Amino acid sequence: MPEPIDDLLTIPEVLARLGGKIHRSSFHRWRATGRGPRATRLPNGQVRIRCSDLEQWLDGLTG
Repeated sequence: MPEPIDDLLTIPEVLARLGGKIHRSSFHRWRATGRGPRATRLPNGQVRIRCSDLEQWLDGLTG
């Protein structure tokens, strides 16, 4: 049986999942300083966040 697909989220999708209260520049700053979720850079240069990486990062924030 194939494994479920781990969706790749855009930055706006991630921000929406965070409640829409985080500014894009704050999110990029967190990533640049190693405090944000793990990201994947696509061949076209766009950044995506795996849904599982976002969930793991959020779990780490809450304890």
